[in-house]
Amino acid sequence: MTHKTILAKVLLWRYKYISHKNFVLLLSMLIGLLAGLVSVTIKNITYSIESLMEQSVILSKEYLYFILPTLGLFLVYLFVKYVSKKPIEHAIPSILFSLSKKSGLLNRNKIYYPLITAPLTVGFGGSVGLLGPAISSASAISSNMGQLFHIDRKTRTLLIGCAAAGAIASIFKSPIAAIIFAIEVFSLDLTFTSLLPLLIASISSVLTSYFFVGDDTIFNFTVSDKFAINDTFFYIILGIGTGIASIYFSKIYFAINTLFNQFNTRLKKLLFGGLVIGIMLYFIPPLYGEGFGFINDLMAGNDLSALGKTPFDNYLDNIWVVITLLVGITIFKAVAMTTTLAAGGVGGIIIPTLVMGSALGNVVAKIINNLGLDFQVSEANFTLVGMAGLIAGVLHAPLTAIFLIAEITGGYELFIPLMITVSMSFIITKNAVEHTIYTKELAEKGALLTHNKDQSVLTLMNLDSVIEKDFIVLHPEMSLGNMLKNGVSKSSRNLFPVVDESCVLVGIILLDDIRNVMFDQTLYETTSVQTFMGNPPEFIDYENDSMKQVMKKFQTSGAWNLPVIKQGTYLGFVSKSKLLTAYRRELINFTS
Repeated sequence: MTHKTILAKVLLWRYKYISHKNFVLLLSMLIGLLAGLVSVTIKNITYSIESLMEQSVILSKEYLYFILPTLGLFLVYLFVKYVSKKPIEHAIPSILFSLSKKSGLLNRNKIYYPLITAPLTVGFGGSVGLLGPAISSASAISSNMGQLFHIDRKTRTLLIGCAAAGAIASIFKSPIAAIIFAIEVFSLDLTFTSLLPLLIASISSVLTSYFFVGDDTIFNFTVSDKFAINDTFFYIILGIGTGIASIYFSKIYFAINTLFNQFNTRLKKLLFGGLVIGIMLYFIPPLYGEGFGFINDLMAGNDLSALGKTPFDNYLDNIWVVITLLVGITIFKAVAMTTTLAAGGVGGIIIPTLVMGSALGNVVAKIINNLGLDFQVSEANFTLVGMAGLIAGVLHAPLTAIFLIAEITGGYELFIPLMITVSMSFIITKNAVEHTIYTKELAEKGALLTHNKDQSVLTLMNLDSVIEKDFIVLHPEMSLGNMLKNGVSKSSRNLFPVVDESCVLVGIILLDDIRNVMFDQTLYETTSVQTFMGNPPEFIDYENDSMKQVMKKFQTSGAWNLPVIKQGTYLGFVSKSKLLTAYRRELINFTS
């Protein structure tokens, strides 16, 4: 008995005895379990590499560890060139693109590749996080499982959201924040139908994490300093600071990527990126790796341990030198992260965002406490709230930021300052930067799903499905008689495209344009198509126009049919009636 026969019997049994709703709940539990296993696996592989590097000869020599990130990038380069043979895609943007334009179908290779490339990048000191690759791998598992069990597109999207929630819940042990992340970032609807699978996946993933790593958490900290009403103004200041820092984070990300795109080979990117990272690590060692140790040291008040060994060790008894170095981490963490990714590394941006936010929050607290104005605030609390401010600003995910920090600290004592800082940061960033690092390129392509149902339906629509090609093509030099004989008499359409020898559209003819001369035989040989053709009111660019732009062109032109141009040549027409019919059908599928 073949595996296809077995699968067919399993599917038949499932259709008979398990309802669709219950089957989705079972799949969400299984996906949560697998997402937890992926997260534990990717962390263990990475930490094993880090441990090996710490014991290596290279690390035993002072300041030589800065060459390790370059070595890690080179190993990733070799893997991509000789094994995967495909360019690296950033985790969450590629998933979002798949949801909008590929019906949530992810390649099976994306299950394994992040488990290799991300540990090589981070384990050797690349300044990125593991969460993005964990989400990528778990989402690929979910997508392929959905294909295996013949799950429809909408349910497959929900299960990919479950995979993302599971990965976050496992790494941070924060199931509520994980659910909210899936809703905010993946634009899932907050309904009972979606909430229950997300909840089951998160719980399943957290339990998996507890089973393998026990009670260990990333942040070993419990809030001891409660919120004081007198600190409200300072948390507003922190919110403004994290908002500005979030804008900087996004701007520097795109600027550095633009710079690296000027290199014509991946090897040149690697060498330049490795050199830049090495220089930054020499002066600011906490930029090495993910940075969880740095955050924990800051929250424990161990500034010297957090900063590590730097060329400025003799001056660390001066608090303003410490503050300056922490400002350097705030500024250069974004640079180091983006450089690692642009140079060919694989990783995520969420954990670097936490590192940058923790440094900024600590800086703000230290400045307040050392200005000599007799103010005193909790540095640990500002460190935590600073992380939330950056997450809210960079990801445009304010609720995720609030609940993530609340859950990882084991309580909700900081809920009010979290809400103050997060709201300020989000408002400032959202007004200055419309789209996040995840969504900017997708929005420009018209491939971004949002909570706006109308826009999402247009994004999900496929232009190919509404293009009609059963139009008889005319040529400019054809006589009126020839056009009537070989065109009008054989067509059920009242519209005719006119193209030249290269199939370039040069005009269109409407039946109404020739109605008054159709029966004047004296014109059959003396006039040509060129005499009667006119320009279309607008045309659709197949490569560049999104469905939103197509709909807008129909609205502004008032046309009933618009020609489609692909690579400069005529392809077909889109009619308003067929477009609206397809829109209504997609809307029903999307909201059912």
